[in-house]
Amino acid sequence: KEWEERQKTRQEEMQAVSKALAVLSSDDAHDLFTRTFNPALLQKESDLNSHIRKQAAALLMGMAKRLHSPRLATLAYKLKLDAFTRVKKAIDDMMAQLLKEKGDEIKHKDFCTGEFNTNQLQTEKKEREKEDVAAKIEDLSMSIEQLGKAIDGLKAEIAEMQVQLKHAGEDREKENKEFQSTVSDQRETQELLKKALSVLQDFYNKKALLQVRQEPAGPPPPAGFESYKKNAGSSGVLSLLEQIISDAKAMEAEALRSEEDAQKAYEDFVKGTNASVQSKGKDIVNKSETKAKAESDFIESKEAREGVMLELEQLSNYNANLHSSCDFVLKNFDLRQTARDEEVEALRQAKAILSGAKFEEFLQQ
Repeated sequence: KEWEERQKTRQEEMQAVSKALAVLSSDDAHDLFTRTFNPALLQKESDLNSHIRKQAAALLMGMAKRLHSPRLATLAYKLKLDAFTRVKKAIDDMMAQLLKEKGDEIKHKDFCTGEFNTNQLQTEKKEREKEDVAAKIEDLSMSIEQLGKAIDGLKAEIAEMQVQLKHAGEDREKENKEFQSTVSDQRETQELLKKALSVLQDFYNKKALLQVRQEPAGPPPPAGFESYKKNAGSSGVLSLLEQIISDAKAMEAEALRSEEDAQKAYEDFVKGTNASVQSKGKDIVNKSETKAKAESDFIESKEAREGVMLELEQLSNYNANLHSSCDFVLKNFDLRQTARDEEVEALRQAKAILSGAKFEEFLQQ
């Protein structure tokens, strides 16, 4: 902005000077100035000095028109009025000013070139940082989501295992009650069968003993009657009872083994399930810590991205300011430097003419 304002001011200055020169260059103004400021000197000025003034003024005015330089035009007009010493000093001052402007413009160009390069490098670096932090944010977001799902899955698995433990405990309790009832029934059955067997055995043993020891008494039995003998089917009944008792004992033993197996299986299931619950609980703790760290990194990465975006905005704003300050200089640098060099050369030639050099020498150049 400052450079544009300077350029605008310079253009306005050039327009104002041009208008002023048009006014001051009129014949009436020239006659008035001649009478007012230096009538004695003009009257005494030699033809040679007048010729030199005209040659130097013509050189400067021609260059002023070609370069559109108000300064050279002003200086050309001064040649018609001021003494040589004052004109030469004005030429020296203008040459010094032009050379200073040239040096300042070179510095400004170098500054602009360097700042544009630095701005581009910093912008490219921040763009890479923005891409990196964006990728990191995406990765962290996916990790947080996956860890959350994994933790929820583990919690669901633990809850399911706890339900299974509860059901297994209820089933085990039910099976144990059935076992206790079965064993109790088998043992009661065995006791009853043993009592029945004992009664029958006592009866048959007593009858058999009496028949062996007792002599026949009284008259012989009538025709058709036989002596008392042990029932042939009694041994089969006793054997059956003994077999039922044996089967009951076997069923009791089988029930005991089944109960032991079931209890062991239940205890193994409880032990394994508890171990799995504990393992999954540790896994939940580890994943929760990892998730918390990822969430913390996620927040930091978002803040870092905001910082990078702010820096990119600042770099962009500075780049826009550089364009405002530098575009005119960079675009017109060679042209302006050449024009300024030509102005300086014209001033040197004018000074040389005033110092005695021949105008024709410069025309040949």
